[in-house]
Parts: sequence; structure tokens; C-alpha cells
Amino acid sequence: MAISTSNGSWASRRQRQRHGAYKPMSEINVTPLVDVMLVLLVIFMITAPLLQVGVPVDLPKTSAQQVGGKDEPLVVSVNSKDEVFLGETKYELKDLADKLKAVHDEKPDQRVFIRGDKAINYGRMMEVMGVVIDSGFRQLGLLGEQAQGAPAKPGGTVIAPPTTPPRR
Repeated sequence: MAISTSNGSWASRRQRQRHGAYKPMSEINVTPLVDVMLVLLVIFMITAPLLQVGVPVDLPKTSAQQVGGKDEPLVVSVNSKDEVFLGETKYELKDLADKLKAVHDEKPDQRVFIRGDKAINYGRMMEVMGVVIDSGFRQLGLLGEQAQGAPAKPGGTVIAPPTTPPRR
């Protein structure tokens, strides 16, 4: 029995592949790329709003201009229930003082912004400011919301100029 090597056999196809008759497909399949990009877009759309400071505070209106800075400030918030937060973590005033002193030991030039709900007592804000100042911070600012008639800046949040209280 003899083996035939005609054009349709396996051996002849193998020879054509070795001698350049086989050409690779040069098209790019973009479907997986589009799928990955859409997933990344959805992830960023969901996480971007979560990057804001998460303690809900109804800020008072102000016409003060924004104050810029190079570093990211610490944000101390007091909500309408008189709860005090550093970032998004809830603290009692005594615990907040300990935490702020530890932060001050690492970064003594750190800026601190205080956000207070407009419904809270003025005395409570002064207590929180006293804790921040007693912790050693000297660059302190108050956050507020842009008033209706004031010139708007991007973002809508304005910052009162940082205060530097006298040294004790």
C-alpha cells in the first residue's frame, strides 16, 4: 500500500506552512480591549464620588475666597448630632486630642480644616478648635459653603484663611 502526497493530504499542508504559504492573521481583535475599558470606566464612575469626605455636614454660607495649599489638610468634622470625626473616623474629644498629638509629632506643619454643621452650638465648635490648637497645630482653617452672591470658584467649597493663634 502506497501513501499518496496529493494537495489535499496532511503532509502537503504541513509543507506549505513551512515554506511560507501560511500567512498569519494581522487583524487586531478590539472587543476584549473595549470590554476592559468599559469595566474600568464603571469602576471609576462608582469610586470617584466615594473619594470625598464622607461625613454629611450642612456647611454655613460664606463669601470668603478659597485658600490654596500644597499638601492635603487634615479635616475635622462636627455633624449635626455633635459627633466629631477626623477624616471619616468618629472620635470622642479626648481620643481626638491623642490622635491629633500623634499626627502633630509626625508632621508639625500639617494644616487642619474644621467643618461644622450650621445647626451645632458655637461653644461645641470652640471646644473642637481648642482641642486642635492644644494638640500643637498652628495652621487652622474653617470650611464653609459658597454664598449665593459671591464669585464662585470651582468646587463650591471655600475656606476661611488659616488662623495662626498666638503661642502660649
